[in-house]
Amino acid sequence: MKLSVDIQFALEDQTGLPSAEDLNRWANAAFAQGGGAFSSAPQMTLRLVDEAEITRLNADYRHKAKSTNVLSFPFEAPPGIPPEALEPELGDVVICAPVVAREAREQDKTPAGHWAHMVVHGTLHLLGYDHMNDADAEEMEALETHILAQLGYPDPYQDERPTPEAP
Repeated sequence: MKLSVDIQFALEDQTGLPSAEDLNRWANAAFAQGGGAFSSAPQMTLRLVDEAEITRLNADYRHKAKSTNVLSFPFEAPPGIPPEALEPELGDVVICAPVVAREAREQDKTPAGHWAHMVVHGTLHLLGYDHMNDADAEEMEALETHILAQLGYPDPYQDERPTPEAP
């Protein structure tokens, strides 16, 4: 079963952004490996934003007045409506393009590899994975690493910088 991804490019400068095809492929890879049982194809929204929007969302929902790379908002059915009465909805993932670009440079990661990691990470959050304690973090990181390896990207938790030669 394939995940339906509504991709929203909500920023003026779209330089260096991955294609909608890549974003969809990365989200579906996470869904295929980490998804649960659905009777019909679920959907999610993937929104790419600037630092002003992510900072506002981070302040409103996490009470942190700073930018961040990715936020996930799992879907919650409105009160009084059973979730099974609605189309399967995973929720929303919001990714800040300038932060992802900056992190990729600072961490010596390829932009595509870092983008893939952010999409996989956010999608797994919608599927119920988290990193609130060590055991959950290890499980989520191992799954992310596995998914990214299948997509052809290196382990995002390993330093990709070359080791300096000893004198």
